[in-house]
Amino acid sequence: MRALLLVNPKATSTNRRTLDVLLRALGAAVDLEVAETGYRGHASVLAAHAKEKGFDAVAVLGGDGTVNEVANGLMAVDDRAKMIIIPGGSANVLARALGLPNNPVEATGAVLEALREGRSRTISLGLAEWDVSDSGTGAGVESRYFTFCADLGWDAEVIRAVEGLRSAGYRASPTLYMQTALRHYLMTDRRHPAMTLTRPGQRDVPGIFLAIVSNTAPWTFVGSRPVNPTPWAGFDTGLDLLAMTKLRLPAVVNLLRQIVGDPQGLPTGKHLVQAHDESVFTIEAARPIALQLDGDYLGERERVTFRSIPDALQVLV
Repeated sequence: MRALLLVNPKATSTNRRTLDVLLRALGAAVDLEVAETGYRGHASVLAAHAKEKGFDAVAVLGGDGTVNEVANGLMAVDDRAKMIIIPGGSANVLARALGLPNNPVEATGAVLEALREGRSRTISLGLAEWDVSDSGTGAGVESRYFTFCADLGWDAEVIRAVEGLRSAGYRASPTLYMQTALRHYLMTDRRHPAMTLTRPGQRDVPGIFLAIVSNTAPWTFVGSRPVNPTPWAGFDTGLDLLAMTKLRLPAVVNLLRQIVGDPQGLPTGKHLVQAHDESVFTIEAARPIALQLDGDYLGERERVTFRSIPDALQVLV
């Protein structure tokens, strides 16, 4: 098997010693070529051209953002190579949701075992679509796949702020995210909800402050603890949604109490809007709202349609 390993040199847990160990281990099992990503979106470009260059698999050593780019690159071509994930970021949600160890060396061992045994899994993806200005010539539609989550509202504002802090030299950590979340909770508008949920054949649900869209569970991790606002979500079903119609402190604390750790069921509360196994729905907003996919901030949007894409991506697990 010929494999292309894409390495994000800026990933949180990537260092030269770890990379050397991984290269020796993978290089002994497959015909391996290595490329480093140099800019945002580079991994997507490299992955999209992998098949035409004769690679049977694309491996990625990086965080959730780099993994998302590779998934989008592979989905851009019809004849897709298999994907191999080696976690190198701070959260590594997709890798952990697939059952891989969070340690990159241990995860490489699991990948090598999957290679020997020919194990792989085909998973669903989510697709987000939004309207964009087309250079003044009319409206266009932009889209991007996501592997585990998409959010509109407060959480996306936090992602935007953390990206700015990381570019200023701060290291991504649970503490940084929690401090930033608290700061932006105090800054966000908690009195005037802007979003409305629209689903085919169902009544619209207005008055939404925060929308969490999940392709799998958990939604994220705080250190070793999973955060599960949509515990029924999975790669074999459609998209799940949890939205909040109240963002006052008691409502937020009550939700956090229910979703951090291993919940026994769905969160409860009159201020919650929930949906399971949805094929398509739309979130419309009265004003521009922050959007993030798989931990990457993608700007402010006023209308986003989410679609479930079943059997989309083949991953070695």
